[in-house]
Amino acid sequence: MKEHGLMTGRRFAPLFWTQFLGAFNDNLFKNALVMLIAFKSLTISDLPLSQMVAICSGLFILPFFLFSAFAGQIADKYSKSGLIPWIKAAEIGVMGLGAVGFWLESLPLLLSVLFLMGLQSTFFGPIKFGILPELLGEHALVRGNALIEMGTFLAILFGTIAAGALAGLEAAGLWVTAGVIGVAVLGFLSSLAIPRTPAEAPALPIRWNPVTPTLELIRLTRKNRAVFLSILGISWFWFFAASLMALFPAYCKEILNGNEQVITLLLTLFSVGIAVGSILCDRLSFGKIELGLVPIGSIGMTVFSLDLFFAVPAASLDSRGAWEFLMAPGAWRVALDLFLLSLFSGFYIVPLQTLIQHRSDAAERSRVIAGNNVLTSFFMVLSALFLIGLSWAGVGILETFLVLTVMNAVIAIYIYTVIPEFFYRFLTWIASNTIYRVKVEGADRVPDEGPAVIVSNHVTYIDWILIAGAIRRPVRLVMHHSFLRIPLMGRLCARAGVIPIASAKESPAILKAAMDRIAAELAAGQVVCLFPEGMLTRDGELCEFRRGIEQIVARTPAPVVPMALRGLWGSFFSHADGGPLRQPFRRFWSRVQVAIGSPVPPERVAAPALQEAVAGLRGTQR
Repeated sequence: MKEHGLMTGRRFAPLFWTQFLGAFNDNLFKNALVMLIAFKSLTISDLPLSQMVAICSGLFILPFFLFSAFAGQIADKYSKSGLIPWIKAAEIGVMGLGAVGFWLESLPLLLSVLFLMGLQSTFFGPIKFGILPELLGEHALVRGNALIEMGTFLAILFGTIAAGALAGLEAAGLWVTAGVIGVAVLGFLSSLAIPRTPAEAPALPIRWNPVTPTLELIRLTRKNRAVFLSILGISWFWFFAASLMALFPAYCKEILNGNEQVITLLLTLFSVGIAVGSILCDRLSFGKIELGLVPIGSIGMTVFSLDLFFAVPAASLDSRGAWEFLMAPGAWRVALDLFLLSLFSGFYIVPLQTLIQHRSDAAERSRVIAGNNVLTSFFMVLSALFLIGLSWAGVGILETFLVLTVMNAVIAIYIYTVIPEFFYRFLTWIASNTIYRVKVEGADRVPDEGPAVIVSNHVTYIDWILIAGAIRRPVRLVMHHSFLRIPLMGRLCARAGVIPIASAKESPAILKAAMDRIAAELAAGQVVCLFPEGMLTRDGELCEFRRGIEQIVARTPAPVVPMALRGLWGSFFSHADGGPLRQPFRRFWSRVQVAIGSPVPPERVAAPALQEAVAGLRGTQR
């Protein structure tokens, strides 16, 4: 399926509308219940409104702690597409019970329904994200996640607005009742059109004890370090987002001097910003998991949340609505900060969510996502406790923005330090989209799984960055050991897993270590890239390929993928016109092509034939 047809194609559209309607219904019901508590003064044991709202949030989140392990097991053991209609049918029953609660204005019944809604979402979450790779495959996975994130936040927005609109009508309970049941029925009908998918782990035993499987979920998320830290990154995002959304009412009232319209405006800006950021993330990823956008996202979140601390519009004695707020001096700065903060949040969240799906084993994917839900819920609870603690300590609203900003920066630096792949991909994205305009031809010719060796011509000092940016999978690059002695470059290369190599004449020990490391990486199923010329071209022409590639493949059989870099000769980092780094803007932002050829089976690998293949891909363009 072509990516531009996702929203109209049967493989994705039914799932999108099923999850959109479910998220819409969750927020319609929750917000209608909060308004009923506020305006009907419903309470338990005379608890104040703020504590009743906290109880509502806790009841919705509680099932994620109790049942995520069971939900993950069910999603892996059975067909996800077969489970979804049952879950959506249960939603109709739950909303029917909620209708009775609204009709009777029974708070205990409505709170019970809120718990059941959280339970239904607990089971749907691992299925929703776990089924995406099964329906879309790798090439459309980023866009699928972007659309899901966009739909989720727009559903939160529309559900919240709908709750406010219906709550203001006469016979509000009747309107809310009709709304939640009608939307649940539409969600069920949409789920029936989701294509059938097989069970990923039908032999998986179901364990009913919630404690032990939950601990096993956490251990499962830790199997892959990149996946686990991505989960922590997502959990932090929800801590950050939940804190911001919880601050909106007090921020509007005490800082912006606004009314309910201003709260709705800020929520709209936040939701639309994430939706726009998610779609832009897809556009800037060019069909692959682009981890380089994650640092860009965290930088944007940090910058614009910091500016919220400084951006305070002129005060007014009278409470103002949305229009009066926007007309106040400085208000547009606040609105723009919030929109851009959420837009960069889309850059941050989509690649992380996609990485979790892509790098988790298919038979464990739903349980890994369920573990993500457990940790995310835990962080959301921590965010509430965090805000309560700051409030007790006398920290103001604006100062809380500052604290969140500092925490966001520290956590981002920590993640990029322990997993340099994020920062490494950030550099490749910058180089591929600012220094040059890179077009990749034949990206699908690199095997999606298993070992592979990429061989390419060597034109500039940053060929490795462009090649890493062109390949969807992580690449282990083989580079001359002298690169690793350059202070900044060497540290970056070492942390990125670059394999240093030398000729037998220079250092037999370095050569042996490199060959052993290459064999180990291929045995582990990794992609290794090397430059068989053994040197940078001095005249733009292709040099003779050395026979080391034959020894590598003979030792560890793997397909060899020829690749050619076009249009780099004469650029700032090449040896043209007196050497590299001489003219800073020489051929800046020039068009560059990365042409990838068909894999050569290991038994047919020969250095002269590979040289001919690379020369054919390069053509006459240097």
